[in-house]
Amino acid sequence: MPRDPNIPDAFDVYTVVILRRPADPPEMSDEQLDALQARHLAYRAELRRQGLVVVNGPFDEQTDPSYRGMSIFACGSAEAARLSDGDPSVVAGRLAYDVMAWWVGVGSLAFPLTDRSVGDRRSMPDD
Repeated sequence: MPRDPNIPDAFDVYTVVILRRPADPPEMSDEQLDALQARHLAYRAELRRQGLVVVNGPFDEQTDPSYRGMSIFACGSAEAARLSDGDPSVVAGRLAYDVMAWWVGVGSLAFPLTDRSVGDRRSMPDD
């Protein structure tokens, strides 16, 4: 059977981490939350400086308010999960995360602020 013409011949596959608020985050004072947020932002900024995260940021106007933000990592899923486990907000139980591989058509995204390769080039397997 011929390939569906709506499916690209090749894909760039990126490691994406979605941060979300768990159903039962621990209660914290405003001061504790402010300090935790500062550590969370510093941690994510350091991952960017190291080239491990190529882009990240918070969500706004989302249909599910538990979704808090997203990062695209320049590493595989296991390493992205390990790094996400070290996020102070994850350690504190205020955030949880989901890791996934995101397939987009070749050349759909560019990351001009990084000098390292991001993602893997793959073809859709023939079934």
